Amino acid sequence: MKRLQFILSFLLISLFSSTLSAAEIWVSINGSDKNSGTITHPFATIDAALRKARELRRLNDATVQNGIFIHVSGGVYQRYEPLFIRPEDSGTETSPTIIQAVNGANPIISGGIQIKNWQRLKSTVQGLHKSIKDKIWVADLSYSANQLFNCRQLWVNGSKATRAKNTSADSMLRILSWNHADETCWIPAAKEEDITQLQGAEMFIHQWWAIATLRIKSAKKIGDSVLLSFHQPESKIQSEHPWPAPWISKETGNSAFYLTNAIQFLNEPGEWFLDVKNQKMYYYPHANENMETAEVIAPAIETLVNVEGTIDNPVHHISFQGIQFQHTTWMRPSNYGHVPLQAGMYLLDAYKLKIPGTEDKRGLENQAWIGRPKAAVNLSYTHHTSFINCVFQHLASTGIDYVRGASYDKIERNVFKDIGGTAIQLGVYSDEAFETHLPYSPTDEREICKHLQVTNNVVNNVANEDWGCVGISAGYVQNTLIQYNDVSDVSYSGICVGWGWTKTINALKNNKILNNQVTRYAKHMYDVGGLYTLSAQPGTLIANNYIDSIYKAPYAHDPNHWFYFYLDEGSAYITIQNNWCPSEKVMRNSNGPGNTWENNGPSVSDTVKMNAGLQQKFNHLLKYKNAYNNWPINTPSKKQL
Repeated sequence: MKRLQFILSFLLISLFSSTLSAAEIWVSINGSDKNSGTITHPFATIDAALRKARELRRLNDATVQNGIFIHVSGGVYQRYEPLFIRPEDSGTETSPTIIQAVNGANPIISGGIQIKNWQRLKSTVQGLHKSIKDKIWVADLSYSANQLFNCRQLWVNGSKATRAKNTSADSMLRILSWNHADETCWIPAAKEEDITQLQGAEMFIHQWWAIATLRIKSAKKIGDSVLLSFHQPESKIQSEHPWPAPWISKETGNSAFYLTNAIQFLNEPGEWFLDVKNQKMYYYPHANENMETAEVIAPAIETLVNVEGTIDNPVHHISFQGIQFQHTTWMRPSNYGHVPLQAGMYLLDAYKLKIPGTEDKRGLENQAWIGRPKAAVNLSYTHHTSFINCVFQHLASTGIDYVRGASYDKIERNVFKDIGGTAIQLGVYSDEAFETHLPYSPTDEREICKHLQVTNNVVNNVANEDWGCVGISAGYVQNTLIQYNDVSDVSYSGICVGWGWTKTINALKNNKILNNQVTRYAKHMYDVGGLYTLSAQPGTLIANNYIDSIYKAPYAHDPNHWFYFYLDEGSAYITIQNNWCPSEKVMRNSNGPGNTWENNGPSVSDTVKMNAGLQQKFNHLLKYKNAYNNWPINTPSKKQL
């Protein structure tokens, strides 16, 4: 009898255990993709782990009943192409696929290559100042035998280095004039260098709420000035598009600029120059940097992870947890220039209408078609995916981008820092063939991003390359929650929702922007808001946010054109209430009907400030924030208080 009871108990325990089992796959930088993926014989790549997981699901293996856990050990997993996640990798509600860091480990998915074997420069290099030759170090590149390596970023010992430029530190110069008909620009001539030898060089120009990167075609010096012309297609776009254009003003100064990517500009510690033709990297180290031991990383690819379903077969129930995403580049500016309209969305074509007016907007005077920058992590047609406790840093363009067709996806408790563009981007803005001022209302609503959650993320030091980008940006989204985020040290606006500049009802509605903290923003650009909206968005609620500390942007087109809230063109049917900011310094530009403005400003209870930003249990993430305390902050005038 006792024996029978034992057998029955054993069978019950075994049955119960089997219902709780889950498939476990292990990955280690010391593993091999020829291994079986067990804890003792791990794979070397996440690709191999995903393939095994895919096969387990295809074969309906019993071990996947309660999920598949891909355990990733610490170390750097270098990518030569994006990790591709497809519909066949999907899990289910009861059996998700979770790609997670091993407890205490720090796995990094990196698109970078280490540059080693640095040597002091011994030979003379044409264009380089002879006075600093003995301070320059050089390394030969050997990334690929089939193509020339090129990049636009470099990190030395974890800090972003400066691409050689013709101005010192954060200073810039002012253009003299811009000729839109001839597509040329006059700038002051530099005394100490030959500014006419600029093959491969670029002009970085500040214009209102955006920058532009223009590849220099020719430079002709006449007296104390230089006439620049630029390559196509950016030359035509830059001179034809009306907004934002180069700023010419006797009162506030013309548009600021600097020139970059020429060997003669390499003259300050922390600067670098890549000679693409001869595959040599030059660097001017800081006094405390030892180039014999320094970790120098150059990004080789633009996207680390590409999650791509289809409208009828989306990717779903996959989660990344505790993973770092590092070291991406973005090469379009090197190949085509970069002339953004707003928020980093670059113009493919744009011009002023001789006779204003379109079907949606009688007074519209310009047409524009835009493209979308690359993201380190790119997702389309997904549902129930998530990124939790991850770190996105040292990235050239967008951090994470849910492009279209996403629903019930989550971005929670992550850190975004040292990012060249926008940290978090959500939803359709405009397709390349869709004029960007038209209201977006797709026939198939499965294209629309819905029910997304962006909560308890730290966003710090972003838009540090394309200054017109933002912290968190949402285009045409629905029922999306942006809550408890801490956004700081952004070059332009903090959190932006909406697109299209239209009062017409469209796909945008029912979003909630709640309990966020946005501080120390507008570091470089004005025409700005801590919270910014565009277009009609019925049912949208903006409440209980804390907005403070707008930087004094040194080259702003209008030094007073900064705001805590910016309700831009077409903003309609939005409720804004109980938000704390130092004053009601608000822009309402051609708003639509139905907006409710209630109890906002310095009189709002301090509990709003206390409860905005990260929830207390996640405050440990604040250790990743850096403050730039040497940058001055605007103070509202007495009239505005």
